Amino acid sequence: MRYRKRRRSQMTAIDQINVTPLLDLTFLLLIAFMITMPLMEYGTRIQPPEMNSAELPTEDFKSVTLTRQGTIVFDRDAVTRDELVGRLRSLKAEPRKITLLLRADGTRSYNDVIELMALIRSSGFDDVTLVTQAENK
Repeated sequence: MRYRKRRRSQMTAIDQINVTPLLDLTFLLLIAFMITMPLMEYGTRIQPPEMNSAELPTEDFKSVTLTRQGTIVFDRDAVTRDELVGRLRSLKAEPRKITLLLRADGTRSYNDVIELMALIRSSGFDDVTLVTQAENK
């Protein structure tokens, strides 16, 4: 019997795939996106639109106002945060549906308004109407 020499074809020469370059490329792209995404998120300049909303309710509503000094006013009475929660909980217990209007001075920070909304939400009101300034035409 004669043994024939096997010829190595190109297909049998590649019996393993080297994944190291693929992993290097993957990590390089991951690092590039991790660095550029925060820059893209905070680098966008926007100008909020003016609101032209529907008419405000004329009956069965209460208003919560955040003044320029940070004072919370509930229906013309200055209240603390705890007093506001107490009044809103008693208001929520009433059988009639009350619309709650939230007004804030434009100089107050976004964080202050969101904290006040969270306080209102913790008292049981899920639907709050934000009062904005009308558009200049």
